[in-house]
Amino acid sequence: MKPLCTRRIALQLRTHHQRPILAARAETDQQQQQQQQNLTRRIAVPAAASVLIAAAGFVFLRKTLQDLAGPEAKKATLKALSAPEEAREGQVAHSDEEWHRLLEPASYRILRQAGTEMPFSSPLEREKRKGTFVCAGCGNPVYRSETKFDSGTGWPSFWNPVEKGIKQTRDGSIRFLPRTEVRCSRCEGHLGHVFNDGPPPTGLRFCMNGAAMKFKADEA
Repeated sequence: MKPLCTRRIALQLRTHHQRPILAARAETDQQQQQQQQNLTRRIAVPAAASVLIAAAGFVFLRKTLQDLAGPEAKKATLKALSAPEEAREGQVAHSDEEWHRLLEPASYRILRQAGTEMPFSSPLEREKRKGTFVCAGCGNPVYRSETKFDSGTGWPSFWNPVEKGIKQTRDGSIRFLPRTEVRCSRCEGHLGHVFNDGPPPTGLRFCMNGAAMKFKADEA
């Protein structure tokens, strides 16, 4: 009987001593969970606010650039923005299967699906020779090298197109940031967009995708 009593007493003593330790651990776990929840809130709230601020910033920036560009550039952009989006069918027309066969994958994604290439990915962004930039879909001349400039954006940029080489139409793919799309005037292929932050004399920046064009150097 004595050994049994001794074990019971030892067990009771050990349990008595462990209670404060277990209680402290439970309190520590609760504090850690509370800290984690507070940290999550501190991260989530600023992140949501940043998204809202960025959206408002885009709208403000667009309005500011339009105001800075001058009345003529602003009038051309607003005219394109007010027009309805048009179907992609031009004088040069092919079926979707034919476009697939005729174009490189990157060119098809941009010209026929209005995709966008990664900045600084096109050799045409660094092209310095004299010549003409033509549509990769139909060979229509769209820009001359004399109007090309370094915009620092990573996309080939021009301040003026070849006469009747392009057309502008409304692009509402981004709801809070309506833009003016630039298309080839012959095949309606998507080339890029035009913005009102370019250099003189037009104040426009025709921001083009290199894969949507090809370059033909002037003959010596």
